[in-house]
Amino acid sequence: MAGPHIEDDDADAEAQAFRKAVRDVTPLTQAPRPAGLSSRRPRKRVPTAVTEASDPGADLLSAANVAPEEFLAFRRPGVREQVLRRLRRGQYPIEAQLDLHGLHQAAARDLLAGFIASSRDAGRRCVRIIHGKGYRSGPRGPVLKSAVNEWLRRHPDVMAFASARPLDGGAGALYALLRA
Repeated sequence: MAGPHIEDDDADAEAQAFRKAVRDVTPLTQAPRPAGLSSRRPRKRVPTAVTEASDPGADLLSAANVAPEEFLAFRRPGVREQVLRRLRRGQYPIEAQLDLHGLHQAAARDLLAGFIASSRDAGRRCVRIIHGKGYRSGPRGPVLKSAVNEWLRRHPDVMAFASARPLDGGAGALYALLRA
């Protein structure tokens, strides 16, 4: 029983020696973090299509390469990143929705244009558009999803859009923020 008692005495002696050595030390003050930096580790980003409209040719490249499970995101210049982040999280109330999947491109384009116009005229700010993931499109890939991605980027009343949360359709739907 003498062994553990001796180790406890050694630990106490070390602790006292440490306290004595650091008693005059003052803690460093932390410099304030630059705006926009978080103390949290960055999350792994979900791959997205182009997030800003700064590259005029980018929408054509991303539209051609949209995969069924790819999450889409877009914001016009002047729309803050925070707005897009809130949209991705589904924090804006969905005021209307349009289900396009299963339609031909021409019919989907006409319905989408009419839906956006009527939603904006009605004062709706956030809408959900269901385009599907394109699993039945075969080797061509998700035709309607790619087309909706391109059409919304070009529509002047669409300020931003992002793929929906899983409970609202995930990569087969998106939230669109319309011009106020």
